[in-house]
This record gives sequence, structure tokens and C-alpha cells, in this order.
Amino acid sequence: MAGKIAQSFIDDLLSRADIVEVVGRTVTLKKAGRDFQGLCPFHNEKTPSFTVSPEKQFYHCFGCGAHGSAIGFLMNHDSLGFVEAVEDLAGGLHLAVQYESEGPTPTANYTPLYELMTAAQACYARLLREHPTKERAVEYLKRRGLTGAVAKTFGLGYAPAGWETLVNQLGVDAARRAQLVDAGLAVPRDNGTFYDRFRDRIIFPILDRRGRCVGLGGRIIDQGEPKYLNSPETPIFRKRQELYGLHYVLKHGHRPERVLVVEGYMDVVALAQHRVNNAVATLGTATTGEQLELIFRHVTEIVFCFDGDNAGRRAAWRALETVLPLLLEGRKAGFLFLPQGQDPDSLVRSEGAARFESPEHITPLSTFLFDQLAARADTSSLDGRAQLIALARPLIGKVPVGPFRQLLIQHLEKIAQTRVQMGQAQSFSPPANPSPPRALPSRATPQAGRVPSLLRRAISLLVHQPSLAPLARDLPAIDVALNDEAALLFTLLERLTANPSAQVGTLLESLRDSPLWPLLEEVMGLPMLLDETQWEAEFSGAIEQLLKQRQRQRYRRLVSEKSRLSGVDHELPGAPGV
Repeated sequence: MAGKIAQSFIDDLLSRADIVEVVGRTVTLKKAGRDFQGLCPFHNEKTPSFTVSPEKQFYHCFGCGAHGSAIGFLMNHDSLGFVEAVEDLAGGLHLAVQYESEGPTPTANYTPLYELMTAAQACYARLLREHPTKERAVEYLKRRGLTGAVAKTFGLGYAPAGWETLVNQLGVDAARRAQLVDAGLAVPRDNGTFYDRFRDRIIFPILDRRGRCVGLGGRIIDQGEPKYLNSPETPIFRKRQELYGLHYVLKHGHRPERVLVVEGYMDVVALAQHRVNNAVATLGTATTGEQLELIFRHVTEIVFCFDGDNAGRRAAWRALETVLPLLLEGRKAGFLFLPQGQDPDSLVRSEGAARFESPEHITPLSTFLFDQLAARADTSSLDGRAQLIALARPLIGKVPVGPFRQLLIQHLEKIAQTRVQMGQAQSFSPPANPSPPRALPSRATPQAGRVPSLLRRAISLLVHQPSLAPLARDLPAIDVALNDEAALLFTLLERLTANPSAQVGTLLESLRDSPLWPLLEEVMGLPMLLDETQWEAEFSGAIEQLLKQRQRQRYRRLVSEKSRLSGVDHELPGAPGV
């Protein structure tokens, strides 16, 4: 883990970055007065309510409350960790990330490996177009029903049968050949030479969330073993933490309602060919908790797609056991079982996309769970119902505390015809991941009928319009009641006193590591109900009310103290300023 990134570098980075350009990579923006406007990428809408302000270096959706700086947009839209987002933004500006002098030395630079993987991807794509034996690969793809357009979209390539095609193309010197080995693209021989890992295969580039090629998958063209071959583990590629096709899903317009987990690369590409754009595949391993947690960062529902035979149901059961601990409130999982002898590739070609898009074909996790348990326990007898409880209890115990867990317990009790004691609930621990899970953008809105406090109104206005800070110049001199809201307002005022020209994006990022950050996120999620021309008057009014409120509080305390000392109850004729 790298040392802490210097705040001065973050401030400088945000001052150099163009948030319109960053957001505009994935959102179509149109000029609207001083700002830019487009359809929000964080929720479905037909009328644009998503604005990007180049002046403030800040984006905000008036529909769902999503907001933040250029760094925040990369974190929320691409689900990057903070460091990853800073590195991504800095890389686009050709800036080296600067760290504070204290702390560990930054991690190794893997940029050469990423660049080499990109070069290999481009090389294999070119060979699919130009190699003398390319027709073998082209005919194979045509037989599988793929067009040149979808092959280009997914960057498919061709590794010819020769042993040293890629080594000869990219291994220009000893250092470069050593890098090919580090990247898992070449294998050393005992005599000191090297040969290609991928030969006579269709190449499927494996991209991470940021669109960088981190590994390759190869499918044999004719007969041979192994049928699929993946890159080995490398410093930039961890099979348990990547998913084939996830980058395509995230970049293909609006986020889908659910993500479909299939078994092979060809299934993902074939489904996309038929406009099923929400499929991902694991990388030759059983689905892992890390992969599922990665998906849950983007959607609330995962559907596992398996063959309907016994092997498929066994794989589904393993997936069920893996996903149970991740089913926090609001998340759900289900299963889509295919007819005997069919896979997603063949079924979508014969029946089209309907089976993969309609919820009516999805078996809920709870249904699959209890169907499988019922097949192992005879619930018509007392012994069988006791066995059902014994089988179900450890599985339900994996589910985090919440409504879904409670409903599972109630359903079990209904079948078993008795109360079920679950014991102490397990706490949820997300799988280890190099990038800690990030929450989706704040969607906070006030509860029905609830009016935000004066402090929250002042904070919200100040963050959206930092130039209002001088209007609160008298406020820090007063002892406002000590609470997080007051602390946040004064912290913002201190930052703006030190840096009066701070933009909204810079102001936000300066507080990301503060204990007050969750409160700031919550307040920023409040809808701005007033036109911008009214903000100054509203802020002045809020500050004036805070001053009066504090005067009343101080007056009442004085009267109360006087009563305590004299032992006489005094009337409160009304506080000053009321």
C-alpha cells in the first residue's frame, strides 16, 4: 500500500483537471448556461437533471442527489478506490502522484506491465486481421455466430499456431522478454529462449474496471486441451478479483438492474451480440466472494446462469453458499437454469434475448435454497423436519442480520412447524480486496415532512457556493452548541478562510479523510430546492437565525442559572431577538 497522498497534490490535481472532460467520457453533456447538463449515469431518467459545473469543478444530480468532484466521479462511476481514482486522473494529466514524506514508500510501478498487456492485445487483434492463417480463426468466430463488430468491441484476437509469434513481435531485447514472462505472455525454456503461452487460440482480452488489459483468455480453435487457457497470476492480474466483461457492462450506457454471471467468455460475447449487455464470466474458477462483492458495488441483484443438469445445480449450490454472507439489506440473488444441453451461447441464438431479460425465468435464491433442502429431508415426518432445521440453520446463519434473514427464518419455521433458534448472528465481513468497496453515490433525501436543520441548510449552501463564507464571518465568534453539524460548518469556514478561492470539488476532497465526511455526504445529498440566485439570501437568513437561536439559548441559560442560585422561579418574558 502506498503512503498517504499529499493533500497539496490533490488540490493541485483538481485545479488542473477538467471535470467536464472527465464526466464527458461517459456522459453526453450539453452546455446549459454556465454549466453542462446531461442524463444522470447513476439513475434512469428521461429529462436531464445531472449538471456539471466547470467553475466549481463539481457535479450534482438534482434527481438522485449524486454529487462530487472529478475524483469522486471516478470513484462512484467506475467503483475505483480513492488512490486508483487519483492515479487515473493524474495519469491523464501526465502527473506523478506525490505522497507525504511520512509513511511507507509507494508501491512498485506496474505501468510497464499494463503497457505491455495493451501492446499484446493490439498485436493479437492485428493478427486476427492480417495473419496468413487468420481464416481459421475468422471461420470459427462466424460458426459461433459472431460478427466483426462485436469482435472489435471486445477486442478479440488470434494467436497463431507458431511457438514464438508474440515473442518475436514484442520481445525486442532481453529486458522486454523478461517482461513478457512477468506478464504471463511468454514461458522460458531451459536453453534460455522463450515461447508464447497462447498458441492456436482465439484471444479474449480481460479488462479491469478501469479498462486496462490485465490478462488474456484463450479458446482453442480446433480440438485440444485445455479448451480454455487463462493468463497466470501476475502482479496486475488476480483471477479471484476480476470478471470478464464487467468493464463492458459498466461502460454500456446506464447501469443494468441486475448482472448475469455465466461460465465462459464466449457466452458473454454471444449474449452481447444479441443485446444482452449485462453478462460477466468468472475466469476459470468457481465464483468467489471477491467477484460477487465487486458486482454488488454496481447493482443490487446478481443472477447466476447455469445448465439445468446435475452439474449445473451443484455449481449453483456452491454459488449460493458463496453469496449468502454478502446479502446485505437491499441486495438479492437468483438463478437462471437453462434447458438440458443448452448454454447461453446456443440458447440466445435459438430463442433470442427474452429468456435472459425477463424476471419470470429467474428462480429466487430462497426458492432454490428450500427446494434443495426439501430434496434432502422428508418434511412429512418429525425426524425429517428436524433434519431440515439442522441443514438450514448454518446456511441461514451466514446471511447478514436484516429483513431477508428474518424472512428465511420465518419460512423455515413454517415448513418445520416449530420455532427455530438461530443462535448468535454472524457479522458480515466483506472479502479481502485491494480496493475497499465504495458506496454508490449518495442518494440521501430528507424524510417526508422533515425540514433540514439550520446548520444543515447552511452547510449545504456553503459547500455548493463557497463564496458565501464571508457572510458567516460573525459566526465563529459564538459558542454554537457542540455537535457534528456545528463542527462541520466551522471546519468548512476555516478551510475557506485559509483558501478563499477554493472550488467545490477541492473543498470536498480536503475533508474525505475527516470523521465528518459521512455527515458531509449526507448533507450534500439534500436536494437544492432554491434557485441559485436565492442562495445568498437563504444563507444570510440561516446565519441570522443561528445567531438568534444562540442568543435565545444563552438567555435561557442565564435565567436558569439565576433561578438556581436564588431558589426563585423567574418568568421568561421572551428571549432577545425573538
